[in-house]
Amino acid sequence: MRRAAIRTLRHTPARRHISRAASTVKAHPSAADPPVRITTLPNGLRVATESTPGHFSSVGLYVDAGSRYESPSTSGVSHFLDRMAFKTTTSRSEEQMAADIDALGGQILCSSARESIMYQSSHFHQGTPLALSLISDTVLEPAFLPDELEAQREAARYEIREVSSKPEMILPEILHDVAYDGKTLGNPLLCPEDQIDRIDRPALKGFMKEWYTPDRMVIAGAGMQHEELVELADKHFASLKGSKPAHTRSSTGAQQVPPNLLHSSQQSSPTLLKSLSRSASSYLTPESALGQPPLNQGSTYTGGHRFIHDSATEFNHVYLAFEGVGIHDDDVYAVATMQVLLGGGGSFSAGGPGKGMYSRLYTHILNHFPQIDHCASFHHIYTDSSLFGLFASFVPSSGRQANAPAHIFPHLVHQLSLLLYSNLPQAELSRAKNQLKSSLMMALESRAVEVEDLGRQVLVHGRKIPVSEMCEKIDAVDDAALRRVAARLYGPRTSARASVVVMGREDVGDYRGVLRKYGLADA
Repeated sequence: MRRAAIRTLRHTPARRHISRAASTVKAHPSAADPPVRITTLPNGLRVATESTPGHFSSVGLYVDAGSRYESPSTSGVSHFLDRMAFKTTTSRSEEQMAADIDALGGQILCSSARESIMYQSSHFHQGTPLALSLISDTVLEPAFLPDELEAQREAARYEIREVSSKPEMILPEILHDVAYDGKTLGNPLLCPEDQIDRIDRPALKGFMKEWYTPDRMVIAGAGMQHEELVELADKHFASLKGSKPAHTRSSTGAQQVPPNLLHSSQQSSPTLLKSLSRSASSYLTPESALGQPPLNQGSTYTGGHRFIHDSATEFNHVYLAFEGVGIHDDDVYAVATMQVLLGGGGSFSAGGPGKGMYSRLYTHILNHFPQIDHCASFHHIYTDSSLFGLFASFVPSSGRQANAPAHIFPHLVHQLSLLLYSNLPQAELSRAKNQLKSSLMMALESRAVEVEDLGRQVLVHGRKIPVSEMCEKIDAVDDAALRRVAARLYGPRTSARASVVVMGREDVGDYRGVLRKYGLADA
């Protein structure tokens, strides 16, 4: 793998007792890439900064935790840790916490996902010490008072009702449940309703003790001096003890790749597609050769089918997905290009020039079938697996059988088959690659996105990948690569299994027969 950044190991000029044991890595990027520095504190916690100008600073703590690591007894804990952030601690009352957040003059938040929990603040430059103090307080010294927990139980119930009433929000969750058989990546992001009253202080504390260890944490910052952030991180987190051996990353364990995803370049350098919106991938983050193997606890994709009957629904909804490559595979660039190429959106969205109006799902489906309200591609990517596919929302049948799921589903399958069996015009491929690169670079213009991207990359991969390197990888994708990757994900000679979720008045019918008809895997 070509590497645009060669790292040198040196000591940080921070306080003397830190410099004896903490190592700092400094990148030497191209002129287009801002310099990145990474220091590892004696307890294993990494501190990373990216040097970019701006009027605001951002700092965040990123933890290798989340719903994927929950067990049946701890299901929903990540959701509650999100909701209980920046409440009462052993050193701050709820009122003092709120007053300090107001004094910060910026934005501070906590967000939980399947493979990470982040605590992040954007503020004026002088606010960094207070921001890191608030983050360390809520992570290391939470009180989890009974009355605050009870308030969040009611809030969680309301949130579950709201999400469950919106198909566009709940169906991706159901798709994950079907695809991964309700385990690991199939664990719910929201706390199950029957677990809400079981989440208490011991459950939250126990989960944090198990997963909130310094080797699973990264503090990232942008807009401050590296030495300043190292000093603050050491001040607030030096007392945090290292992890138990049970949760260290294996240095010898090999990644378990599903048989249908094996190919000749299995030993190629790892990569990652970073999701901005929880449901649609927007920019790439490849993994470094310095990155560590995934946790021993791997995902198990099973695929399957589920029909949710709803006779009063405004629209029918059909989701079709196959397992894609994870971050440990260079083909992630081809899959990302495929997603942008398919594109799509809503029939009434502002799909003007530069917004995907020439993507295949617009030109081949939305522009030809007025009954389809929304049709788009998606790619949910994780460390060792991903879900790649399409969905459509359309007006239910009312005497017009062409509106039934059994009639819309073949159109989705046909779009995937075109990537498998037809040549791709060079102009169309170039347009998709340019859109992917521009979305990547424009997203990173945001200070908050920049620091989150830095923290997540270092958390999972051990370094920050220069944008120039990612663009080189995108530029290298060609027509042959797209057909090869499509065959690898859902070709008829693989053992790939589809994940199909339907919500509405009617089910999809013989979906395996449709897959077989269009030459896709139908296992």
